[in-house]
Amino acid sequence: MPELPEVESLADFLRAHAVGQTVASVEVVAFQALKTVDPPVTALGGLTVTGVARHGKFLDLDCDGLHFVTHLARGGWLRWRDDLSAAKPVRPGKGPLAVRVRLAPGDDGRQPGFELTEAGTQKRLAVYVVGDPAEVPGVASLGPDPLAPDFTPDRLKAIVSGNRTQIKGLLRDQKVIAGIGNAYSDEVLHAAKMSPFKIASSLTDAQIADLHEAIVTTLQDAVERSRGLAAKDLKSEKKSGLRVHGRTGEPCDVCGDTIREVSFADSSLQYCPTCQTGGKPLADRRLSKLLK
Repeated sequence: MPELPEVESLADFLRAHAVGQTVASVEVVAFQALKTVDPPVTALGGLTVTGVARHGKFLDLDCDGLHFVTHLARGGWLRWRDDLSAAKPVRPGKGPLAVRVRLAPGDDGRQPGFELTEAGTQKRLAVYVVGDPAEVPGVASLGPDPLAPDFTPDRLKAIVSGNRTQIKGLLRDQKVIAGIGNAYSDEVLHAAKMSPFKIASSLTDAQIADLHEAIVTTLQDAVERSRGLAAKDLKSEKKSGLRVHGRTGEPCDVCGDTIREVSFADSSLQYCPTCQTGGKPLADRRLSKLLK
């Protein structure tokens, strides 16, 4: 799933390649992806892309005041095309293509643009056309952005105080902190040397300061690693930069211990016992049930 660093990098890529361009057309192939009807998606035709922003994991193209907002969900991605002039219309339900945005042809006759695709059977990619991004329910309910100047240790302390949620779940809750998902919550907790099962309200002031530093540094470093990369290269860059997430069974880069995993119904987390849990493996409840 694209998280804050990847969405920020996609936004940066589109600022360089789409801003100033005129939208020629928007083709919706996966009709379930379009979540709004008024204004219609056809209203974007002829408008100029004047800005690109990120709201948590949402990508926002400002087209002369009308906003094309998308959430890529778990299996979604954005593919930039230098020339879509020869691209043929695609029949709904065929392949991973969900939305195609064509920009006006340049002087060389090529028509740039991008496609939103979604792999897998769970189709959750969402597209909205709105006058204000706050009209998108997911955007309106977002918590603070962890890379914003006002996301301070005191702000984080106010978030965790009295909260009996496990810290892993709290970091992933978009209504609490915007933009962090399964992968970067693992990375943040490894950097903070903190168990994913630790209760948020039990954090000391020193641990809150360490967690805040880990959040900001981990995300900023990931954004910087991705800066300037083409959209097609962002997935592989993300994977290569992860230290614990997706690395079950591999040695920890910090201490050499074996990275372990806890599985859930539809996801899993990875952690280092030596770095994060005092050497004690966490109970994998799903595995325990299978062994009974």
